[in-house]
Amino acid sequence: MAVNYKDLGLVNTKEMFKKAMEGKYAVPAYNFNNMEQIQSIITACGKSNSPVIMQVSSGARKYANSTLLRYMAEGAVKMAREQGFNMPIALHLDHGDTFELCVQCIESGFSSVMIDGSHHSYEKNVELTSKVVEYAHKYDVTVEGELGILAGVEDDVVAEKSTYTKPEEVEDFVKKTGVDSLAISIGTSHGAFKFKPEQCTKNAEGVFVPPPLKFDILEEIEKRIPGFPIVLHGASSVVPEYVKIIEENGGALKAAVGIPAEQLRRAAKSAVCKINIDSDGRLVLTAIIRKIFKDSPAEFDPRKYLGPARDELVKMMIDKNENVLGSAGKG
Repeated sequence: MAVNYKDLGLVNTKEMFKKAMEGKYAVPAYNFNNMEQIQSIITACGKSNSPVIMQVSSGARKYANSTLLRYMAEGAVKMAREQGFNMPIALHLDHGDTFELCVQCIESGFSSVMIDGSHHSYEKNVELTSKVVEYAHKYDVTVEGELGILAGVEDDVVAEKSTYTKPEEVEDFVKKTGVDSLAISIGTSHGAFKFKPEQCTKNAEGVFVPPPLKFDILEEIEKRIPGFPIVLHGASSVVPEYVKIIEENGGALKAAVGIPAEQLRRAAKSAVCKINIDSDGRLVLTAIIRKIFKDSPAEFDPRKYLGPARDELVKMMIDKNENVLGSAGKG
């Protein structure tokens, strides 16, 4: 039976993005696959009073079960309200690749969906995105499209090379599709291994520094579609302290490099009003669990390692909201 997102206490992203653009900040879009992650999202964004988009990928739906995820999202909203948190919460499909998947999510209570037609030809992308928009808007569900391709790996999304968004296409794409927001490619990348060492330079501490984002492309896009909501995918910073903990406790992430926080903060002050963060959450959980396993090898109670990992994830997300995205206090 179909359910409307409003019945679950969710909102779509229209008002969120309008306020973010006016306030020069970006709304965090945190991916989740399990209970601990969704608890962290609600707690962190509640404590920092930040609007939030809970994101579910196609891979997460397969992993956790689509029905269970719908009830987890509803429970998350109720958890927030019971704790006195009143920030707006959206539930978003990340990297939907078919019309049918978008329909399934809309009918199960998602308030926003992404249709990623970037791997198709431009014409096919327009056709597919338009079809999803026409259906979603009947139910007041917002739609995110994508132009350009991000390299890297995230669940079912795999691309060897990036293709920067062509500014000359964005105005036509937005006009023809009626899409509500647009994900662009300006140098971010999916996963923890966003850049090859040869693409980076080394700073005085010997740490790899990735090439800067293409802010010239972003600025040109802003000129062509002024006031239109822009989205950045693949925007985890691959926080060095968590990479270090993983390495010190048996992990192998020597080539892990992310997007510097200062570049994301600069982007958040522009038309970029939604920034996706997935890999950083995975790294935090992995770092803390690995450390506990090494320090306490006899531990077998999941609560004793998932609980501390969850608490650390809350800290990381609050820091993102306050110091990177600028969304703290905007809920």
